[in-house]
Amino acid sequence: MIRKRLLGFAFASADLLLELDGEGATVFGMGSGPAAGLSAESFCGAALSSRIDPISIDKLDDVLKSLRPGARTAPVELLFLAGEGRMRRATARFFLLPDLAPNISCSITWEGPAFALHDPEAAPALTPEAFLRRAREVMAPPAQPRDLAVAFVDVEGLAAAQAMGEAGERLNARVEAALQAASVGGATAGKLGPERFALVRDRDDDVDIAGEMNEIGRSEGFELTARAAESDLTAGGESLSALRALRVAVEGCLKEGGAAPELSFTAALSRTLNDAHAFQAMVRDRRFDLHYQPIVDLKTGAVHHFEALARFKGSASPANAIRMAEEMALIDSFDVAVAEKALSRLRQQGAGLLKFAVNVSGASLADDRYVQALLRMTSGRPEERRRLIVEVTESAALSDVEAANRRLGALRAAGIKVCIDDFGAGAASYDYLRRLSVDTVKIDGSFVQGLEADPKARTLIGHLVELCRSLKVETIAEMIETQGAADILREIGVDQGQGWLFGKAEAEPRTHLAANEPVARRMGAVASWG
Repeated sequence: MIRKRLLGFAFASADLLLELDGEGATVFGMGSGPAAGLSAESFCGAALSSRIDPISIDKLDDVLKSLRPGARTAPVELLFLAGEGRMRRATARFFLLPDLAPNISCSITWEGPAFALHDPEAAPALTPEAFLRRAREVMAPPAQPRDLAVAFVDVEGLAAAQAMGEAGERLNARVEAALQAASVGGATAGKLGPERFALVRDRDDDVDIAGEMNEIGRSEGFELTARAAESDLTAGGESLSALRALRVAVEGCLKEGGAAPELSFTAALSRTLNDAHAFQAMVRDRRFDLHYQPIVDLKTGAVHHFEALARFKGSASPANAIRMAEEMALIDSFDVAVAEKALSRLRQQGAGLLKFAVNVSGASLADDRYVQALLRMTSGRPEERRRLIVEVTESAALSDVEAANRRLGALRAAGIKVCIDDFGAGAASYDYLRRLSVDTVKIDGSFVQGLEADPKARTLIGHLVELCRSLKVETIAEMIETQGAADILREIGVDQGQGWLFGKAEAEPRTHLAANEPVARRMGAVASWG
């Protein structure tokens, strides 16, 4: 039995491995903790939920309820109680080893130093990212519905005080700790600027935050002028869309600034929700078009396939709308609509040789709906499936790579090819290549631009091509704008290319390129998949 546990520990690659019984109590522990209060021995006999901050309990319950035999969860951030009023952040994974079932294995990796939320000398740095993450955790279901507000606090004089050495640093630490203490869960405050903060509060909390900031300043020998204003944000029930819009709205405040952040937040929140409703209507009525950009075989110059790119009415770029749709959990219906339009074009008379790539957000692979819809739309049409490739974009990270791989595997088993888009642009690229079964990777254009003058980029792409070739994965380079870059990429061994050199996206797929273009672009044939 101990050997099986050791294998689990090696598999987890973590600092600490725990084994939980069916009631969530720790029955076995091994590994190292950062302090005596977090040692493996200290966990044994206690419920794991008793060792974490209350703000993390709902998250833990959700993960344990969703765990299935043979499955491993995505990383989840938990806040552990480290004793003496201190906390320690950690990344945890839960998995079921068949030989240990029904017990659950939990791997823990410690993140950063211990801290005390209300200790000015140990308070963690406040960032907009931390504020947004913690705020969404506090407000999102399954948390109990509660009346909440986003408070914006300007503390004039704080930036000048910080320039005055140790006394100013102590003042800043006290201000940040006090704001954290006043926030919901003691961890939902963030610093939006040198003298501007935001925090999530209960609406019935009547603490005078501005007065408290001014008093802290006087006690440290500084004159501060604080101002606080709130904007309502009710959590639960029908306002779930508002919670999803929180990040978009606060990011709008960060960009717009201004003297009245609560007003810009309210405006940004309203604008985001209006945009979301408009996006839903556009998808429902299919009020968007697809344009088709050629992707060519770099060895022959033949058109290999086309990427189907969404174009919205008017001149607005779809990028911002798609990003908003991912944040608002609206992207899956759009991805299905794009596939539907692409298939409709494939079914037109004379389209027998056309092959299309359609984009799918990582968020759309969080459940089975997208894959089921695509398989249903192509049911009984194996020839259509062979003419499709699904490009998985990194704009929204895959929350569960193993589950996504199973869904993509269902597409590949049906004859639909899979590509990782924007490869190299995100931190997860190589992890995706390792853990997803795919046919192709598309090298991000940032590596291709300036390739002719950048030998490092050539070396990087060359190594990537060798890696992909060893994995029997084809490569596409995007944003090719010069014949010189195309020649280099062909010499390196990149299989296919995309970019303005070969053609822009057009309303109709153009398989025969203009006669006055370079020879490598004139052949006009449509190649097969392989």
